[in-house]
Amino acid sequence: MNEENTGATAQLAHLAGDFSLLFSSTPRGARLARLLAADQLRSWGVPTRVASQIVAELATNAATHGRLPGRSFRLTLIVSGGTLRIEAVDTRGDRLPECREPDPLAESGRGLLLVAALADRWGVAEDHFPRKIVWAELDLGAPDPDPEDDGSDRQDPRPR
Repeated sequence: MNEENTGATAQLAHLAGDFSLLFSSTPRGARLARLLAADQLRSWGVPTRVASQIVAELATNAATHGRLPGRSFRLTLIVSGGTLRIEAVDTRGDRLPECREPDPLAESGRGLLLVAALADRWGVAEDHFPRKIVWAELDLGAPDPDPEDDGSDRQDPRPR
């Protein structure tokens, strides 16, 4: 790891913050959760690519499989000690998710496989009935490079 990345990682290790909102258990609520979470992560200076994908999967699962009419799901982001924890809390504690191989022809069923592949840790916890918490944790590294910066304004470091 180069000195620049080490400094960025040290900065993130001292970052602390939390974000928690209720969203409607609908596709629109899941999309809004993803967009607001990405905005919050950017404001904290936390890398967003992997975290946004995990948020999208957990929010979609909460809105789809954890849906009860008239009930919302909660998305929580917690940054502490160099770790980002993402939690999706829904009201279907009677339906605990499990990671399993999907039908190869199915168009869905891969969300938890993606979460398991992307997260450093993940799991399911029972909450006060009827709720459950599906969570994932990421050990934070260097911040994402600015997607607007294509590097074209940088000078070539090689001598001429």
